[in-house]
Amino acid sequence: MPPNPRLGALTLTAALAAGLAPALAQTGSSGPAPATEVDVIAAPGTTGVAPPTGPGARFTIGAGASYTPDYFGSDENSFGPAGTLRFDYIRLPGGIEFGSTGGVGFIEGFGPRGSARYIGNRKASDNSELDGLDNVDAALELGLGLGYDAAYWRAFADVRYGFIGHSSWVGEFGADAILRPNDAWVVNFGPRANWGASRFMNTYFGVSGSEADESGFDEYDASSGFYSAGLELGARYSFSEAWGVEGRANYERLINDAADSPIVEAGTQNQFGVQVMITRSLSLGF
Repeated sequence: MPPNPRLGALTLTAALAAGLAPALAQTGSSGPAPATEVDVIAAPGTTGVAPPTGPGARFTIGAGASYTPDYFGSDENSFGPAGTLRFDYIRLPGGIEFGSTGGVGFIEGFGPRGSARYIGNRKASDNSELDGLDNVDAALELGLGLGYDAAYWRAFADVRYGFIGHSSWVGEFGADAILRPNDAWVVNFGPRANWGASRFMNTYFGVSGSEADESGFDEYDASSGFYSAGLELGARYSFSEAWGVEGRANYERLINDAADSPIVEAGTQNQFGVQVMITRSLSLGF
């Protein structure tokens, strides 16, 4: 996800309607996803007639810094920028509304989610241990999902496609316990799991015959399946109705065919990432 061409450190989390899109969010989930994660969460919504004076939309933007792995399987982390874009509430023509004007995490029930993740490019020139491997272009994944939010927990499942970059399907699954110690704080903590189709897996974990000839890695073909599992801790503190600070820390362990990749064996299965951002909430009328 990074602007840091290495492992993306920029996670855009767009929660359409709010479900506590952890900005310790993204990522997504997008996770140490060695990529800039854009978890566009179009979260659960309530339907009804919006009050005449209510905003047409409420969204949150943020910017900050991150410290994430250089690429999937890297044993080195780098600093880079981080960002978030989250839609907390939207009122459509006809009075249909999704989300809540009461703030992130204050809605209940099933709802649609948008999901996105940006994965930065991977270059041997940035990481000498990758000499002989082909460069991997940056990728942008876009997709949809379904989430359920309750007062003190939430769960979601997202499916994305790499429209730019790896041109393959990926999935992300997660759940959180949600705590609100007071009106200013919202904290979330829960498990995450990521799945990738074979083309995705071979893009980031495979080694072709020609690459094996040019590098010190053995030829390796990675099959589709779950490639990581981990935990995420997120928190949001509101200084005021408009300003706040968000952060997230996550740990992922590469598993299955990802763990058996020569690239990962030369690095590490354990992936850690941290992001901190200042946020600003804005309201727009139709």
